Amino acid sequence: MNETAVLIHGGGPTAVWNASLAGLALEARRLPGFPRLMAARGGFSGLWAREWINLSEVPQTRLDELANGSGSAIGSSRDNIDDAALAKALEALSAHGARVVFISGGNGTMRTAHRLQEAAGASLQVIGIPKTIDNDIPGLPWTPGYGSVARFFAHAARDAGEDNRSLPSPVMVLETLGRDTGWVTASTALARHGATDAPHLIYLPEQPVSLQTVCSDVDEVLSRLGRCVITVCEGMKDERGEPFGAELQRDRDGGGRLASTLGHSLAALIQRNLTVRARSERPGLVGRSFAALASEKDRALSLECGKEAARAAAAGRSGILVTGQNGWVPLAEISGKLRQFPQHWIADSGHDVLPAFVEWLSPIVGEVREHPHL
Repeated sequence: MNETAVLIHGGGPTAVWNASLAGLALEARRLPGFPRLMAARGGFSGLWAREWINLSEVPQTRLDELANGSGSAIGSSRDNIDDAALAKALEALSAHGARVVFISGGNGTMRTAHRLQEAAGASLQVIGIPKTIDNDIPGLPWTPGYGSVARFFAHAARDAGEDNRSLPSPVMVLETLGRDTGWVTASTALARHGATDAPHLIYLPEQPVSLQTVCSDVDEVLSRLGRCVITVCEGMKDERGEPFGAELQRDRDGGGRLASTLGHSLAALIQRNLTVRARSERPGLVGRSFAALASEKDRALSLECGKEAARAAAAGRSGILVTGQNGWVPLAEISGKLRQFPQHWIADSGHDVLPAFVEWLSPIVGEVREHPHL
């Protein structure tokens, strides 16, 4: 049986995920003796059902097109990978003569990749390809997908701020993606060009805050500007670890829980406590694969991660996550670990980020142009 390499996508899509797929497939063709490259359609579900796509037969012109496309061209899943599922995956891989498996996804998917490597031992090369909008995988300059969603939310905050400036709400709560880390929320700081530009307050999960403090902060901004735009992460908690009365939904990994109405609940509490009109906006998943605002540096990193994965496989490496900088980190070192937003980039006030973060992120995101004012 011919040797085979298999690509599996896991977790939520991004605006640049297909770039790593294209990079992997294109680099595999350049490397002599590389196994036939297949892809499981729809993540692990496709692997079990033996629904595979032969990437080795996809024309180069189509791969070039896919590199600029959004979402996942092969489909993904959020399957619960328990021990029985791992055994089923190994059985499917063995049946197709697979000696290499590329697993692309976020920190939950990388935990699965590490477990698969441990279960397979030396019989299978397992190589992780990073992808997540949350930027919560350690060991990388940033995670492919983050630069693009950061660009989207920076523009969303900028334009929500102009809406608020034109017809004050007067309070608007803009809820961002990000799960339990503040990377995406913090990116809204790039919307600001002047002292009165939104967002006026930025709250991050790494810095819990009481409702009393939020209301005090909002009241101070209202006294100065007569309006206030707040950005807050979907996973934000108060000082007691409660999500401001938001309804809850099961986390994708089945362990934790995320607030599904955080922005709405917080706006209602502000309105009740300050006796002012407050509303919430939740762009949500529309920002995850928003191709029109994809970051070109983000796409380039994703493409390079795919190429690095092919080269790592050809070099016989296994149990690693490629970094997109001609390097890699062991899966064992990053599995189950969370890259939180650094405290040294959070302002002493607790409701803003420092200029050093904006300086770091700006080249990744690209220009967020200022709107003209009279």
